[in-house]
Amino acid sequence: MRDIAVACATVCGLVLIFSACARKDAPEPPPAAVEEPVEVPAEVPVEVPVEEPVEVPVEEPVEEPAEEPAEVDLPADQRLAGKRVAILIAEGFHDGETKAPMEFVKSHGGEVTVVGIAPGELSAYNSDVTVEVEKAVGDIGPDDFDALVIPGGRSPAALRQNETVVQFVRDFFASSKPVAAICHGPQVLITAGVMDGLTSTGFSEIQGELEEAGATFKDRAVVKDGHLITSRIPADLPEFNKAIKEALVN
Repeated sequence: MRDIAVACATVCGLVLIFSACARKDAPEPPPAAVEEPVEVPAEVPVEVPVEEPVEVPVEEPVEEPAEEPAEVDLPADQRLAGKRVAILIAEGFHDGETKAPMEFVKSHGGEVTVVGIAPGELSAYNSDVTVEVEKAVGDIGPDDFDALVIPGGRSPAALRQNETVVQFVRDFFASSKPVAAICHGPQVLITAGVMDGLTSTGFSEIQGELEEAGATFKDRAVVKDGHLITSRIPADLPEFNKAIKEALVN
């Protein structure tokens, strides 16, 4: 064992001596190369051409021709402005057939004048309504009005007995201005002798009388024949009033 240990120590010593010699004889590594700094050429500034400002031509304002003022439609309640309407009654008139056309014409800007045999206060046969007659037919003529309305009730029976009234109605009808009669109203026209050859309506009880006078009877709310407008009963008043307005406006 001692010999083995001595031998191992001898070998280890030889290895160390050999390693030291080897390091001594080994060439030294060459020194690391030092990189020379690379000069980066300075960038040459690029000249950007400056654009000359472009002059934009200024357009001269174009003068537009002034617009003509548009025709303004009158509101519905003024369509009869300047129109004069005569309402012909006597004692015993029908309240609705008298007052409704009066108020309708006034509400649409028209002027209403109640005419009769003589001025004074008259009463309706079917209510306590009273209406003031403003002018007697003997003091007026067709040139004073644009339309004539003859309500019904018992009034027409009294009116047709008065020759001055009958002549006024006859002259007015001859003027070709609108004449509107409702219910018994056409009786005054019959007496005036203007119904021959016309188409008309009226209260059912006067159908025979109208036909005897030469008229053609139609059972309709409103019948228009030329400048003549006729209706039957109070329930027809909305269409009756509308027809009066249309006749005056057109």
